[in-house]
This record gives sequence, structure tokens and C-alpha cells, in this order.
Amino acid sequence: MNALGQTIKSRLSALRKTQGWLAERANVSHNAVSKWIKTGKISRENAVLVAQALSCSVDELLLGEGDDLIPTVNAAGQSRSLPAHEKGFDQNAKPVPLGTRAIPVISAIQAGAMKEITMPYSPGDGYTTIYVDDSYSQWAFGLEIEGDSMMPDYKPGDVVIIEPEWEPRPGDCVAAKNGKQEATFKKYRLRGSNPDGNDIFELLPINDNYPTVRSDETPLTIIGVMAELRRKTRRR
Repeated sequence: MNALGQTIKSRLSALRKTQGWLAERANVSHNAVSKWIKTGKISRENAVLVAQALSCSVDELLLGEGDDLIPTVNAAGQSRSLPAHEKGFDQNAKPVPLGTRAIPVISAIQAGAMKEITMPYSPGDGYTTIYVDDSYSQWAFGLEIEGDSMMPDYKPGDVVIIEPEWEPRPGDCVAAKNGKQEATFKKYRLRGSNPDGNDIFELLPINDNYPTVRSDETPLTIIGVMAELRRKTRRR
């Protein structure tokens, strides 16, 4: 039996639950669960729901739970597992959980409104969805980098996960908004405080062709701190 089917069956047995119970939790038909077990194929969205129901990570669900097995792919594109002693190469990487909580990737305009809204954006509010672990607050969101002001460290198309609950530290990269309620992504540098005790900070581009802006010269509000960078190393 395939890894997915084995994991579903073993987890259901350990939880003393039925396939019908899993179908209800995933909001699918009983036949859909049977098909997952038989074929070993499942959509990413359903894999997230099933992993949550079975109290395991998505990787454990898809790759199996044995510590002595490593995933491989054959010429036909089919995944299988080999015993660790048969791998025959330097194993210097391992699967990690990709997260089971969905957050939205939102526009710069939506990000600029973050300090005014009273409810977090839901996954459906963005133009796409990414998955994170449960360490982030309900306010966390993704923001796509545009332009080259943060090159070469951050490229157009990169997605950064922004955590509005964190306070920025010198050297952090942050999302901030200007007086036009639009978001920008820059490096944060504290410059002191004004007579009222409010922080004066700079937002620095990495690309020297763009100017540095200061909070005592331009209306600036920090939206949140970068927590993660998601990058595609190849587009096609």
C-alpha cells in the first residue's frame, strides 16, 4: 500500500476512528477517502484538512511516518521509500512540515489598511494563499515583493510573511505604510526619538539607486516585521 493510504489507516486505527469520521472532518464523501487510500493521491487543500484531523504534519501524511525510510522518485515520477542503508548518497536534507494554517497574500493597498481594520484578513481575502505553522498570530499575512529596491537580497516575486504582532529591531526588514495607505518593504533602522518620546526611524532600500526615508520627514507607520522569506528558485 502507498504511504498516504498506510498513514491514514494507521492514524485512524490509533485514534479509533472510521473512514466515515474522516470524510466528515474533511467535508468530502466516503468514496473520496477510499480513493485517497487506494491511489495515494490527494489535493494540497485536502491534505491539510486530513493532517489536521489525524494530528500529523502534511509531510508525515504524504511520505509516511517511518524514521528509517527516505522518499525517492522513480523515472515515472512515482514516489516510493527506500531503507536508509540503501540510499547510497550523502543525505544532508530532510522533509519538514510546510504548515497547516492558511494565510492570505494581500496587495500593498490591503497591507496599508492593516492599522485601521479591526478583524484580520482571512485566507480568501488575498489573491492567493500560503501555508504557515501555528507560531504566527492571527494577523500574519504574506506580501509579494515588487520592483528592485531591495535587490539583490529580495527579488520581484518573492513573498515575505509579515508578523504585525512583533516589534521591529534594528536590522529587521519591515512592511510600513505611507500617507497614501500603501505598503512598502524596507530595512528598519532606529535613529533616536523626538521630544514626545516617539521613535524616529529610517527605512533603507538595499539597492543604492533608491532613497532612504525617515519617519520625521515622511508619514510612516510600521505594519509588521518580516518573519519568513518564500522564494521560487525557478519560475518554469
